[in-house]
Amino acid sequence: MVYNNILETIGKTPIIRLNSVAADIPATVYAKVEAFNPGLSAKDRIALHMIERAEQLGKLHPGGTVVDATSGNTGFSLAMVCAIKGYRCVLTVTSKISEDKLNNLRAMGAEVVLCPKDAKPDDPNSYYRRAEQLAKDIPGAFYVNQNFNPDNGEAHYLSTGPEIWEQTNGAVTWIIGSASTGGTLCGSARYLREQNPNLNVVAVDAYGSVLKKYHETGVYDENEIYSYRIEGTGKNIIPENVDFELINRFVKVTDKDSALRARALARQEGILAGYSSGAALQCLHQIKHELTADDVVVLIFADHGCKYVSKVFNDDWMRAEGFLSEESDAELASLPAKKNDQVFC
Repeated sequence: MVYNNILETIGKTPIIRLNSVAADIPATVYAKVEAFNPGLSAKDRIALHMIERAEQLGKLHPGGTVVDATSGNTGFSLAMVCAIKGYRCVLTVTSKISEDKLNNLRAMGAEVVLCPKDAKPDDPNSYYRRAEQLAKDIPGAFYVNQNFNPDNGEAHYLSTGPEIWEQTNGAVTWIIGSASTGGTLCGSARYLREQNPNLNVVAVDAYGSVLKKYHETGVYDENEIYSYRIEGTGKNIIPENVDFELINRFVKVTDKDSALRARALARQEGILAGYSSGAALQCLHQIKHELTADDVVVLIFADHGCKYVSKVFNDDWMRAEGFLSEESDAELASLPAKKNDQVFC
């Protein structure tokens, strides 16, 4: 098939059965591998949808500027869409962003403003507030505001959710994905819950994020907030796109476990997926006792591992963080041990 431009290739990503890394899971486990999008992440879907909705509503005009705060993936996707449509793209990021993601943003033509990673959300120097201010200061700017823009979740309600339902022939019983802006998990889950009201929706959260406690208590607790390494998982704000009523539960995972799971995916499944994908796999293992042989679980693998080669897939970085021993990768090999005598069909 011939496409008119790169944007026409967004969506219709595969689901792939996980074998070795799910050998001790009683359920059938699939991954929705969003790295097959042209921008290598699920954020391609929302970037295109949010920009096109802004055009339709008259919020963005030819020659305009697109502004947003991003952890990297949405920014890359926005920059890709802007390159095709001819918009200027200005992005704010935190200093936590990997060098790989930062270089990718600039390669796509985005103007990047680096903000301190530990700045509180209301701090004028936080990447949220800097984006808001830039959108006010730049004539003709459209502030995407992905955390609070309902078109974020709608993009996945219209595409990712229906794809998962069709690809599993309606058999999916669990969906697991990282909670960040909330759009990917909740948009997909909203469609799937309409088809199967008994669907279990599990949101992966990071230690250092406020989301799990807020879901359980309704309390926004700043004492929960501290720096962590996982990208694209957790928040220090409460995004409107996180639909807490849709989510059955939040499960927190550690930086180390998530990194080791991401590496296991590459070594044992040949899937080079991102940090939050490792977090989703770790979450699966933490709740495996709740699953049965009749369950069909879909993990959302949000992006490609090439965005993390200087971190998760860099042995020196892993050792510096205390995630790998100096002696060997024995920790990796044990997550979980392969069952070489098992045949998967």
